[in-house]
Amino acid sequence: MNNSIEALLQQTADAHIGCMQQTSTIEAIVSLLINTFRQGKKLLLFGNGGSAAQAQHLVAEFINRMIFDRAALSAIALNTDTSIITCIANDCDYSQIFSRQIEALGQAGDVAWGLSTSGNSPNILLAMGTARKQGLSTIGFTGGKGKKLASVVDHCLMVPHDVTPRIQEVHITVGHIICELVEKELFGK
Repeated sequence: MNNSIEALLQQTADAHIGCMQQTSTIEAIVSLLINTFRQGKKLLLFGNGGSAAQAQHLVAEFINRMIFDRAALSAIALNTDTSIITCIANDCDYSQIFSRQIEALGQAGDVAWGLSTSGNSPNILLAMGTARKQGLSTIGFTGGKGKKLASVVDHCLMVPHDVTPRIQEVHITVGHIICELVEKELFGK
């Protein structure tokens, strides 16, 4: 059992270390979000399953606080309103649950940030197309095989791993880093 625990911890460490080669992508995302919030624009964040939970978690960090008390930042998790999601899924198609919300809420200068461990989720890919048509900047977080998502966003963090839990562990870590750096730049002393 102990060897198994050590092996899993090593996988997690390796996935995190693999992202150290993507610091320029993380810096670009931080800069984009700083500029977005300074211009009074908003962040639309979304994902499916565990990625939906992470989107909701990160939105809470932007709205409330990460490290210290400060003004709220404008962010919305598009996967939290079950009435909207089930209405769109029932009346249209599940692939449109995020794109329809971006169509309604997204404005030029806003940012759409989609989390997809596979990078192949039809609803995430369709949302990015809608976001681009409406003049939103786009961010994708995916795993090592997420080339579809990477090809349709402005900035993409691709975790160099194929196991969903390892990918999600890095996504939340990097998401926290981004929140912290944005907060420090906008509100630090």
